[in-house]
Amino acid sequence: MSYEIIDNALSNQDFLNIKNTIYSANFNWHFSDIIAAENDNKHFYFGHCFHDDFEPKSHLISILNPILKILKPKSIMRIKANLFPNLGKHIKNEWHIDNPYDHKGALFYINTNNGFTELEDGSKIESIENRLLLFDSSKKHRSTHCTDKKSRVNINFNYF
Repeated sequence: MSYEIIDNALSNQDFLNIKNTIYSANFNWHFSDIIAAENDNKHFYFGHCFHDDFEPKSHLISILNPILKILKPKSIMRIKANLFPNLGKHIKNEWHIDNPYDHKGALFYINTNNGFTELEDGSKIESIENRLLLFDSSKKHRSTHCTDKKSRVNINFNYF
């Protein structure tokens, strides 16, 4: 599977603006007991929907403009922040695809930790803050939880 990694994707100021917003006490996280598959009811995560069904859903979406300038989307399907809590062991979540048709995917990593994104070809993309992963999210991939930090945080983009 082809993919591209952009390290230090944003300026320090733009990155810290996103990170500090997401880590603030005023940022709303929503519990979900389904991570990637309906039959996976053992694990959970928290999400924040910035954009869904081709419409903005969060008043905070403008903080993502520096990333959107890199992605140059023609149309945005979904943008969602993910917080995978440290559950005391390295958990690999279920394989999944984001949508069953051609589209682009990107993951922006908010914190460095020992969790990773695994692609169907076996590639493991480390979670390193301010890293942007560009990949085909219509192909199988999966997330993991970390064990060395309180949580693993990233932002998922699905777009054309």
